[in-house]
Amino acid sequence: MSVLADLLSGLFDRRRVDPLPVDGDDRRAPSELARALMNAPGEDAQRDLAARLLARYGEQDDAGKRALFLSLARDMDVDRDAVRDAVDAYARAPGRDTYRAFAAAAEPPRQDLIRRINRVTDATGRIVDIRADLRRLIAEGGPDAPALSALDEDFRHLLSSWFNRGFLVLRPITWETSAALLEKIIQYEAVHDIGGWSDLRRRLHPPDRRCFAFFHPAMPDEPLIFVEIALTRGTPDSVQDILSPDRTPIPAAEADTACFYSISNCQPGLSGISFGNSLIKQVVADLRVALPGLSTFVTLSPVPGLVRWAEAEGLPAPDRGDAVRRLAARYLMRAKTTSGEPRDPVARFHLGNGARLHAIHADADTTSRGRAQSWGAMVNYLYDRPEIAGNHRRFSETGEIAASASVRSLVADADARPPKAEEVR
Repeated sequence: MSVLADLLSGLFDRRRVDPLPVDGDDRRAPSELARALMNAPGEDAQRDLAARLLARYGEQDDAGKRALFLSLARDMDVDRDAVRDAVDAYARAPGRDTYRAFAAAAEPPRQDLIRRINRVTDATGRIVDIRADLRRLIAEGGPDAPALSALDEDFRHLLSSWFNRGFLVLRPITWETSAALLEKIIQYEAVHDIGGWSDLRRRLHPPDRRCFAFFHPAMPDEPLIFVEIALTRGTPDSVQDILSPDRTPIPAAEADTACFYSISNCQPGLSGISFGNSLIKQVVADLRVALPGLSTFVTLSPVPGLVRWAEAEGLPAPDRGDAVRRLAARYLMRAKTTSGEPRDPVARFHLGNGARLHAIHADADTTSRGRAQSWGAMVNYLYDRPEIAGNHRRFSETGEIAASASVRSLVADADARPPKAEEVR
């Protein structure tokens, strides 16, 4: 991996030339600069206008940003008549020329605009941030949301190519990692809040702890996603035990289990571009080589939608641990989206990756967040290498959920024993 990282970093470093000077007297609106950029002849003129556009965008409030996005959505959309004509021509005479004409007609000009912006030094990270702004404005709603959503799909399409697995570099995060990057790990942690530097040290420094992150050479100082791992004897059933400041670390070589207890996406502008599956597979492969004694790879995962689902279904809140486990099992195995997938987003992710729903634990996350989202329940998803491909195939083709006998028993108990009044808080 280090050889690949050096190669990719070298390739991208060639792009890191001195940025173009930006004319501070050019006060054209971002939408005007965007149109000028599309009409500019030559790469140097395009890079100059792209740099000006990025500079002006950075000065905008939300109203100015929305105005630019609406201009791109409306004025740089596909020409529907040209698309119809191109489709008809290709249908009549399939071939390279008619296909090329169809592909050109089907791509909105704003995609080429985004590519031209990306020619500016260090523009890739700026584009990721711009998409984060766009998605935030879409979430606010309004009559323009559908048009802006189509623009967002153009960003997602291009970023999916630029951030595909072939460009990503896996790097370990340790207590010796730069302070600037460690501060970002604290900031981006999305599952179990990191309570300052002492807490972070407990997650990185002991011999039975690991952390890995994906980076992109165009954004070398910004993690895209990271995973925190506890090396343990046996399968953990409580995040309190993993994060306890009073626990006694074990030598890494004595561990038989790698528990993935937190996976955090770091860049809102890369939403909808999946890194987690590749991250888990690469980390498992690396850990198998580094620590041959590891035989079990499992998560300790939250159940973020359990309480919301139960409330929506009018179900009483369970107060006893066994009732929590039964209700969680029923939710994870039975609650579906309109498309037939598991309703719980964490379950969708791990089951879609080929993991097995292995065990459900009560009082596993006693923080206020854990209580609020799942009454403290957490789940082990087991990544058993011989089963992963088959689990993934059955889940994708039929929606079948791979689950252990203990989980299936909990579902049967939930069917036979609906929540009772004495189990209500």
